[in-house]
Amino acid sequence: MATAPLLVLPGDTIDPSLIPTHRKQPLRLGPGLRHIPPSEIVPTVAGQLVVDPKKNSMWVEYNGGRYIPSTHDLVIGQVHRSAADLYYVNLSPYTANAALPHLAFEGATKKTRPQLLPGALIYARVTLANRHMDPELECVSSTTGKAEGLGPLTGGMAFDVSLGLARRLLMARNREEGRVEVLELLGAEGLAFETAVGRNGRVWVGSESTKTIVLVGRALKETDEGDLTVEQQRKLVKRLVKQLR
Repeated sequence: MATAPLLVLPGDTIDPSLIPTHRKQPLRLGPGLRHIPPSEIVPTVAGQLVVDPKKNSMWVEYNGGRYIPSTHDLVIGQVHRSAADLYYVNLSPYTANAALPHLAFEGATKKTRPQLLPGALIYARVTLANRHMDPELECVSSTTGKAEGLGPLTGGMAFDVSLGLARRLLMARNREEGRVEVLELLGAEGLAFETAVGRNGRVWVGSESTKTIVLVGRALKETDEGDLTVEQQRKLVKRLVKQLR
């Protein structure tokens, strides 16, 4: 279970006792942290330090306006253009286009690879991210060779949300602080839809009903802009579903 988050500022010294250690898993640094060799880890933004010993990972929770790619991030990108052997994918207005190889899809060959047009949406994982090179993406697990939910997103709509809400939607459900249950509450009301959440502040919603897609997007927006508690989210869902019916 994740430990309680602590407030940190850029350049602070992190107590070594807070850094998780795992005999089998390497330490994973998420957004807001930087490794300074040989062993120093410093925050690059102000926010709450979150440590998850189970996953041997740590990151800083903040609600900054610009997305900075980090390795292993799940992101929703939009194809900008195609080159000889890769797609250039836009992750945010402030980020250089990421490179997505044509063969970075499950079972892809030169003949069977997805044919993605400019504007197409994809759900991908960041495989390379540093200040000196453009980000790189994949839509397949490098260990299993399976898509594992990644790949082109067909139909539906993508909604922009804050980076903070995106991270909270991706958090383990057993974390009590900052819980976001609006999607589960909508599903409990009988609405049929699917979602994909990107750490770059995009949420894709798919459904056979356009009204459902719009309602889910509206619920996410209002939850985000109002920083609603779980009880407020419950009231919001009841109101929106009543209007739909």
